[in-house]
Amino acid sequence: MTNNKLTLNVQSEIGKLEAVMLHYPGPEVENMTPKNAQRALYSDILNLSIAQKEYAQLQGVLKKTSLVYNVSDLLEKVLEIPEQRFSLLQKICVAEQAEDYFDYLLNLTSKHLTRILIEGLPMQVKTLTDFLKEEYYALQPLYNFYFTRDTLVTIGKTSLVCKMANVVRMRESFIMEAILKSRFFDGNITNMYDISQNNPLVKIEGGDVLVAREDILLIGSGVRTSPQAIDLLIHELCKEKPCKKYIIVQQLPETPESFIHLDMVFTFLDKNMAMVYKPLILSNNPYRTVLIQIENGKVSKISQINNIPSALRKLGMDIEPIICGGKADDWDQEREQWHSGANFLAIAPGKVLSYARNVNTLEELNKNGFEIVRARDVISGKFDIETSGKCVITLDGSELPRGGGGPRCMTMPLRRQ
Repeated sequence: MTNNKLTLNVQSEIGKLEAVMLHYPGPEVENMTPKNAQRALYSDILNLSIAQKEYAQLQGVLKKTSLVYNVSDLLEKVLEIPEQRFSLLQKICVAEQAEDYFDYLLNLTSKHLTRILIEGLPMQVKTLTDFLKEEYYALQPLYNFYFTRDTLVTIGKTSLVCKMANVVRMRESFIMEAILKSRFFDGNITNMYDISQNNPLVKIEGGDVLVAREDILLIGSGVRTSPQAIDLLIHELCKEKPCKKYIIVQQLPETPESFIHLDMVFTFLDKNMAMVYKPLILSNNPYRTVLIQIENGKVSKISQINNIPSALRKLGMDIEPIICGGKADDWDQEREQWHSGANFLAIAPGKVLSYARNVNTLEELNKNGFEIVRARDVISGKFDIETSGKCVITLDGSELPRGGGGPRCMTMPLRRQ
């Protein structure tokens, strides 16, 4: 890390990735039992040691190509600054009804406090109220924090601090905002908690927001992102310098849980290619695609459109859809979508990261000119991404996909070319 501030700027999903924020999964992932896994937003509990080995591949590849910032390191530095430590802790303790622990937390070392804010703070049972709660933690562990995409979205030079759909993830947003306000990054901040005045109908997560082009956003509307939040975001975008902007909204089913975000059914691969889950993106279904046009600082038109590719085509982006799970079999499509088969992270145009387990999806990409490369060959230097053509870098993924997300979910781009 240098002393110079990094200027935030993301104008697409596929421009060469220059800086990214990650959180290496730690003991917080194991600080749950099958009994409370559902509340932690998991359908199963993970084997941490295997998940960490798989995550190390993602981190290793990104360190080869980009500047990598680690949430824990940045948080520790934020907590070194007394007034920032005070305001962050105050916000957390009030929001999570843990005011009794404020003085104790305030006096911890920054390293210890960083660990507690991520891994959780066991409750000291001193009252009947506490005893009857049958609750182990005063501050819950941040089980989902390695999905850094969800709490923050970089749109152009603005960071959108997301208002999470589940209260168990609220502290993640507070931490991200504190990091953004610190001395590391240069950019504007829009906080959805503040501008919504905590309206419970407003919820938005980064997995639902894709920057297709400088003037085009794709947003999923489903279980984690509400129409009210999209309207509020559009209201904010209308305040920016008057120019034409387009928002393509895709309705998402509430079940199964693999449809949690738009990036689980649609991600960009190259300037002219995207990975799509065919039944939802291309086939006839009851979920609507809506095109919203902003002109001169206000919404000028809202219309229904066939699907995302046809909406993009209308706006001058001709995108060839590649089918998640391959074209041959509906079952393969369904199985591989479940394991984040449509969730790709582009580190440059036509150079993407994926799980190795989704073999039919990889085969489909291979037919479309993508070389399949193992992450370990990139990390060892055996394969040079810089000089290669189109490629898919595959991560081992037996445990990580069980957390409910892929490479895009686990990465928060801060700057792209």
